[in-house]
Amino acid sequence: MKVLVAEDNAVSRRVLEAALRTWGYDVTAVADGAHAWEALQAEDAAHLVILDWMMPRMDGLEVCRRIRESSRGVPTYIILLTARGEREDMVCGLEAGADDYVTKPFDHKELRARVQVGARVVRLQRALSERVCQLEEALTRVKQLQGLLPICSYCKKIRNDRNYWEQVEAYITEHSEAQFSHGICPDCYNKFVRPEIEKLQRDAETAL
Repeated sequence: MKVLVAEDNAVSRRVLEAALRTWGYDVTAVADGAHAWEALQAEDAAHLVILDWMMPRMDGLEVCRRIRESSRGVPTYIILLTARGEREDMVCGLEAGADDYVTKPFDHKELRARVQVGARVVRLQRALSERVCQLEEALTRVKQLQGLLPICSYCKKIRNDRNYWEQVEAYITEHSEAQFSHGICPDCYNKFVRPEIEKLQRDAETAL
């Protein structure tokens, strides 16, 4: 899974990058919020992001807000990593859009566990998003007929909601996405078409 790390301190950035790679993640590391936001505009951008709060050009809170205001198919899971550990700071970070909050200096085991939680959430959201897309695609192709349909026993016309009788194909076309291509079945060909053809042939022979 891809992880984006935004940390302006070079040593901390390298430590984070090395740890995440050891844990099996595909890591992209940047030095400020502006580069983080730019990286998130890519089509294959990471959906798990670790942001430092205090960064030049654009801080972590602003990146959080921009991510939440943007529309992405799969939501981004954001871990805010900062030395600001007061309760008010944590509330501020979560209100800005962060999903989790880790204070520096961080414990590697704790961070790994929190990243694993984020990865599970992203995988579940991705699976849900794919399922929703599949359902929406299915709904565009299927418009299901339901209920009791009054149909004439003789001519096979159907009575519609306005109490008018109409041909079966007209009713189904109106209430579904189905389209009709007319043909002649073998029974009807033998019963109706063949006698007509034979009659025309006889009439033609008589005329001669």
